[in-house]
Amino acid sequence: MKISSAEFIKSATKLGNYPPIDLPEIAFAGRSNVGKSSLINVLVNRKSLVRTSSTPGRTQLINFFNINDQFSLVDLPGYGYAKVPLAVKKAWGPMIRKYLEARESLHGVVFIFDIRRVPREEDLRMLDWLEEFGVPTIPVITKIDKIKRSQRDKMIQQIVEETGLPRDAFSLFSALTKVGSDEIWERIEAALEPDTLLDNEGE
Repeated sequence: MKISSAEFIKSATKLGNYPPIDLPEIAFAGRSNVGKSSLINVLVNRKSLVRTSSTPGRTQLINFFNINDQFSLVDLPGYGYAKVPLAVKKAWGPMIRKYLEARESLHGVVFIFDIRRVPREEDLRMLDWLEEFGVPTIPVITKIDKIKRSQRDKMIQQIVEETGLPRDAFSLFSALTKVGSDEIWERIEAALEPDTLLDNEGE
Protein backbone atom coordinates (compact mmCIF):
# COMPACT_ATOMS: atom_id res chain seq x y z
CA MET A 1 0.00 0.00 0.00
CA LYS A 2 1.26 3.45 -0.89
CA ILE A 3 0.96 5.80 2.08
CA SER A 4 -0.05 9.31 1.07
CA SER A 5 -1.13 10.52 4.50
CA ALA A 6 -0.87 9.37 8.10
CA GLU A 7 -2.34 11.62 10.76
CA PHE A 8 -2.95 11.31 14.48
CA ILE A 9 -6.66 11.48 15.39
CA LYS A 10 -6.83 11.21 19.19
CA SER A 11 -6.04 9.13 22.26
CA ALA A 12 -8.62 7.46 24.46
CA THR A 13 -8.94 5.12 27.40
CA LYS A 14 -12.62 4.20 27.29
CA LEU A 15 -15.48 3.61 24.88
CA GLY A 16 -17.11 7.01 25.33
CA ASN A 17 -13.94 8.78 24.21
CA TYR A 18 -13.25 6.78 21.04
CA PRO A 19 -13.43 8.81 17.82
CA PRO A 20 -16.59 8.41 15.70
CA ILE A 21 -16.72 5.34 13.50
CA ASP A 22 -15.89 6.79 10.09
CA LEU A 23 -13.44 4.19 8.77
CA PRO A 24 -12.64 0.51 9.27
CA GLU A 25 -9.88 -0.09 11.81
CA ILE A 26 -6.80 -2.24 12.07
CA ALA A 27 -5.32 -2.44 15.57
CA PHE A 28 -1.79 -3.32 16.65
CA ALA A 29 -1.25 -5.22 19.89
CA GLY A 30 1.59 -6.86 21.79
CA ARG A 31 3.45 -6.85 25.05
CA SER A 32 5.79 -3.98 25.86
CA ASN A 33 9.09 -3.85 23.98
CA VAL A 34 8.13 -6.22 21.13
CA GLY A 35 8.85 -3.53 18.54
CA LYS A 36 5.25 -2.46 17.93
CA SER A 37 6.03 1.22 17.39
CA SER A 38 8.91 0.44 15.04
CA LEU A 39 6.70 -1.90 13.02
CA ILE A 40 3.99 0.72 12.64
CA ASN A 41 6.46 3.44 11.65
CA VAL A 42 8.02 1.22 8.98
CA LEU A 43 4.65 0.19 7.57
CA VAL A 44 3.41 3.78 7.22
CA ASN A 45 6.83 5.03 6.09
CA ARG A 46 7.12 7.60 8.85
CA LYS A 47 10.03 8.00 11.25
CA SER A 48 7.96 8.96 14.25
CA LEU A 49 4.23 8.64 13.65
CA VAL A 50 4.26 6.44 16.73
CA ARG A 51 6.79 7.32 19.39
CA THR A 52 9.39 4.70 20.18
CA SER A 53 10.96 4.59 23.61
CA SER A 54 13.84 2.82 25.32
CA THR A 55 11.54 2.53 28.34
CA PRO A 56 8.87 -0.17 27.84
CA GLY A 57 5.32 0.47 28.97
CA ARG A 58 5.10 4.06 27.75
CA THR A 59 2.04 3.47 25.56
CA GLN A 60 -0.76 3.60 28.14
CA LEU A 61 -3.53 4.94 25.91
CA ILE A 62 -5.38 3.72 22.82
CA ASN A 63 -4.06 5.90 19.99
CA PHE A 64 -6.01 6.36 16.74
CA PHE A 65 -4.46 7.37 13.40
CA ASN A 66 -6.03 8.11 10.00
CA ILE A 67 -4.20 6.38 7.14
CA ASN A 68 -4.88 7.66 3.60
CA ASP A 69 -8.46 8.48 4.64
CA GLN A 70 -9.02 4.77 3.97
CA PHE A 71 -8.72 3.20 7.40
CA SER A 72 -7.81 3.93 11.00
CA LEU A 73 -4.69 2.42 12.52
CA VAL A 74 -5.12 1.83 16.24
CA ASP A 75 -2.11 1.48 18.54
CA LEU A 76 -3.21 -0.48 21.63
CA PRO A 77 -1.30 -0.18 24.93
CA GLY A 78 1.70 -2.46 25.33
CA TYR A 79 1.13 -4.78 28.26
CA GLY A 80 3.14 -6.96 30.61
CA TYR A 81 5.88 -4.55 31.69
CA ALA A 82 6.53 -4.96 35.41
CA LYS A 83 7.91 -1.51 36.23
CA VAL A 84 4.76 0.53 35.75
CA PRO A 85 2.34 1.61 38.47
CA LEU A 86 -0.01 -1.15 39.63
CA ALA A 87 -3.06 0.94 38.72
CA VAL A 88 -1.81 1.21 35.14
CA LYS A 89 -1.19 -2.54 34.92
CA LYS A 90 -4.70 -3.25 36.17
CA ALA A 91 -6.19 -0.85 33.61
CA TRP A 92 -4.49 -2.39 30.57
CA GLY A 93 -6.52 -5.59 30.41
CA PRO A 94 -10.01 -4.07 30.74
CA MET A 95 -9.08 -1.22 28.37
CA ILE A 96 -7.92 -3.56 25.61
CA ARG A 97 -10.69 -6.12 26.15
CA LYS A 98 -13.43 -3.47 25.97
CA TYR A 99 -11.99 -2.11 22.73
CA LEU A 100 -11.88 -5.57 21.15
CA GLU A 101 -15.39 -6.36 22.34
CA ALA A 102 -17.16 -3.11 21.50
CA ARG A 103 -15.50 -1.57 18.47
CA GLU A 104 -17.74 -2.49 15.55
CA SER A 105 -15.35 -1.01 12.98
CA LEU A 106 -12.49 -3.33 13.96
CA HIS A 107 -11.46 -5.44 10.95
CA GLY A 108 -8.36 -7.10 12.34
CA VAL A 109 -5.53 -7.06 14.86
CA VAL A 110 -1.83 -7.27 14.04
CA PHE A 111 -0.62 -9.26 17.06
CA ILE A 112 3.11 -8.94 17.62
CA PHE A 113 5.63 -11.34 19.16
CA ASP A 114 9.35 -10.80 19.79
CA ILE A 115 11.29 -13.71 18.28
CA ARG A 116 13.53 -13.75 21.38
CA ARG A 117 10.66 -14.17 23.87
CA VAL A 118 8.43 -17.16 24.56
CA PRO A 119 4.76 -16.05 24.76
CA ARG A 120 3.48 -15.58 28.31
CA GLU A 121 0.15 -15.67 30.06
CA GLU A 122 -0.80 -12.16 28.90
CA ASP A 123 -0.15 -13.08 25.27
CA LEU A 124 -2.29 -16.19 25.49
CA ARG A 125 -5.05 -14.21 27.18
CA MET A 126 -4.99 -11.75 24.29
CA LEU A 127 -5.31 -14.63 21.83
CA ASP A 128 -8.28 -15.93 23.81
CA TRP A 129 -9.97 -12.51 23.59
CA LEU A 130 -9.37 -12.28 19.85
CA GLU A 131 -10.93 -15.71 19.40
CA GLU A 132 -13.80 -14.92 21.78
CA PHE A 133 -14.78 -11.79 19.86
CA GLY A 134 -14.07 -13.26 16.43
CA VAL A 135 -11.44 -10.69 15.51
CA PRO A 136 -9.31 -11.62 12.47
CA THR A 137 -5.72 -11.90 13.65
CA ILE A 138 -2.48 -11.19 11.78
CA PRO A 139 0.36 -12.66 13.90
CA VAL A 140 3.77 -11.06 13.33
CA ILE A 141 7.14 -12.11 14.74
CA THR A 142 9.46 -9.11 14.99
CA LYS A 143 13.18 -8.52 15.54
CA ILE A 144 14.24 -11.48 13.40
CA ASP A 145 17.54 -9.69 12.75
CA LYS A 146 18.36 -9.85 16.47
CA ILE A 147 19.24 -13.55 16.47
CA LYS A 148 21.35 -15.78 14.24
CA ARG A 149 19.65 -17.45 11.29
CA SER A 150 20.54 -20.83 12.75
CA GLN A 151 18.45 -20.04 15.85
CA ARG A 152 15.38 -18.64 14.11
CA ASP A 153 13.54 -21.88 13.42
CA LYS A 154 13.92 -23.00 17.04
CA MET A 155 12.56 -19.73 18.43
CA ILE A 156 9.72 -19.55 15.89
CA GLN A 157 8.73 -23.12 16.76
CA GLN A 158 8.51 -22.20 20.45
CA ILE A 159 6.11 -19.36 19.63
CA VAL A 160 4.07 -21.65 17.37
CA GLU A 161 3.79 -24.31 20.07
CA GLU A 162 2.86 -21.88 22.85
CA THR A 163 0.21 -20.06 20.83
CA GLY A 164 -1.21 -23.07 19.03
CA LEU A 165 -1.28 -21.09 15.78
CA PRO A 166 -0.08 -22.66 12.53
CA ARG A 167 3.43 -21.80 11.39
CA ASP A 168 2.28 -20.25 8.14
CA ALA A 169 -0.02 -17.85 10.03
CA PHE A 170 3.01 -15.81 11.13
CA SER A 171 4.72 -13.07 9.16
CA LEU A 172 8.38 -12.44 9.98
CA PHE A 173 9.55 -8.83 10.27
CA SER A 174 12.68 -6.78 10.81
CA ALA A 175 12.55 -3.03 11.34
CA LEU A 176 16.22 -2.89 10.33
CA THR A 177 15.86 -4.51 6.90
CA LYS A 178 12.08 -3.98 6.49
CA VAL A 179 11.73 -7.59 5.45
CA GLY A 180 8.15 -8.75 5.86
CA SER A 181 6.56 -5.34 5.27
CA ASP A 182 4.93 -6.26 1.97
CA GLU A 183 3.49 -9.50 3.32
CA ILE A 184 2.03 -7.75 6.36
CA TRP A 185 0.45 -5.10 4.14
CA GLU A 186 -1.10 -7.82 1.99
CA ARG A 187 -2.69 -9.34 5.07
CA ILE A 188 -3.91 -5.96 6.30
CA GLU A 189 -5.43 -5.18 2.91
CA ALA A 190 -7.15 -8.58 2.87
CA ALA A 191 -8.63 -7.84 6.30
CA LEU A 192 -9.90 -4.44 5.12
CA GLU A 193 -11.57 -5.68 1.95
CA PRO A 194 -14.09 -5.21 0.61
CA ASP A 195 -15.24 -2.18 2.62
CA THR A 196 -12.38 0.20 1.93
CA LEU A 197 -9.95 -0.73 -0.76
CA LEU A 198 -12.42 -2.08 -3.30
CA ASP A 199 -14.68 0.93 -2.85
CA ASN A 200 -11.79 3.29 -3.47
CA GLU A 201 -10.65 1.37 -6.53
CA GLY A 202 -14.12 1.73 -7.99
CA GLU A 203 -14.22 5.49 -7.68
